[in-house]
Amino acid sequence: MRFKLNSLTTLFLLTATLFACKQEVKTTQEAAKADKLPNIILIFADDMGYGDLSCYGQKNYQTPHLDQMAKEGIKLTNFYVAQPVCSASRASLLTGCYSNRVGVSGAFFPTDSIGLNQNETTLAEIVKQKDYATAIFGKWHLGHLPEFLPTKHGFDEYFGVPYSNDMWSKHPNNANFKFGPLPIVEGEETVKYLEENQDSLTTWYTQRTINFIDKNKDKPFFIYLAHSMPHVPLYVSDKFRGKSGAGLYGDVIMEIDWSVGEINKALKERGLDDNTLVIFTSDNGPWLSYGTHSGVTGPLREGKGTVWEGGIRVPFIAKWPAKIPAGVEQHVPAATIDILPTITNWIDASMPEKPIDGKDIEPILLAKEGAENPHDAYFFYYKQNELESMLSGDGKWKLYFPHTYRSIEGRQGRDDGLPIPYNFQVKAGLELYDLNNDISETTDVIESNAETAEKLKTLADSMRAELGDKLYKVEGKGNREIGKFGESMN
Repeated sequence: MRFKLNSLTTLFLLTATLFACKQEVKTTQEAAKADKLPNIILIFADDMGYGDLSCYGQKNYQTPHLDQMAKEGIKLTNFYVAQPVCSASRASLLTGCYSNRVGVSGAFFPTDSIGLNQNETTLAEIVKQKDYATAIFGKWHLGHLPEFLPTKHGFDEYFGVPYSNDMWSKHPNNANFKFGPLPIVEGEETVKYLEENQDSLTTWYTQRTINFIDKNKDKPFFIYLAHSMPHVPLYVSDKFRGKSGAGLYGDVIMEIDWSVGEINKALKERGLDDNTLVIFTSDNGPWLSYGTHSGVTGPLREGKGTVWEGGIRVPFIAKWPAKIPAGVEQHVPAATIDILPTITNWIDASMPEKPIDGKDIEPILLAKEGAENPHDAYFFYYKQNELESMLSGDGKWKLYFPHTYRSIEGRQGRDDGLPIPYNFQVKAGLELYDLNNDISETTDVIESNAETAEKLKTLADSMRAELGDKLYKVEGKGNREIGKFGESMN
């Protein structure tokens, strides 16, 4: 029997077929989109304080682009660096290790012949497994000799300053430092020297970042944008000089905020925003001895060069519209050592062969219900492998071990870019603080929480067995060699 379809039935069947095809195409496109590797941009400020952004309480000037990024993504209130100083902090960020595990401590100088060992696996080398294009623009500070530069650690492109921007002939306290002119390195070659000023650094780094996005928009890319600012000496371009109304430091922060805005705008204009993970954070707290040329810590105690909260708790904002929910404020603690393993798992790459200390914090960054920190504790070393404090995994308890630290002891700093002297012999004892109820660390509660302190001390003993502790004269079994010029990489 044959049936004759009327025109209405035919139209209905054609429409249904087209709808089904569109749905199938849409489903296929969504699946492909979900499987696409994310672009990654990691923005690292230098010496920015916990209270330097308006979304973290700054009232004297505004940071609208970072505020908007927080609205579009997640802001962490309890985010930590591994050490409160430049080179050590950067080593931890890029390797997922406590910096003393990989032999890095303090801040490298231009006269040093050491650097991050080529045998360590960096985040750039992790993403290289998935054929990412990789670049760093800005401050490196993990060894300035050719065998330690970023191009030896998984980065295709490098443009920036190989160490801190104060390590030059015009250091504000140059009586103690005898350095040559500040080099700008591209790849492995010095292409210019900054003899007079550094006004263009933030703009140059930003332009390089956007150019790299344009060159690699059709493949996954990883950009490590490591700003030289707001490390002293402070410099800002003409377009932001005097704009904040809050002095030079405010101008500098507003230019960094502008930089973030330009990068996010570029991603949106090129249709890359939805599948790009952008992270913004800082290497340590502010250099308080520089007065109005340093940042602020908000309610936190002390600053850079100490393991008090003001030295190691920093701003953290992440945005990835395809994955991270918008407008979330997350209070579960996390740290820079956790970024590498988290990204490794997100892109389904292989973890480093050697042990690392970070853990996957995907549930925290995705604000999943019931997300908890995967660590029993974080451990804060400083100086030459001294374990000075630790934080319980839930972020509530901070235990200090007896040590000396530096402080300006509440004195007012200068406003001309010159530092006031620290007292380097301030003493901390065996002290315990309840950060949930005392974020400013004003009241030692160890006597009323002796059992908690003992549990934390037991965890500290385990870490000392692994990484040692000069304060307790313990040698670790898990420490690895720093790279040394002229020696084979072991």
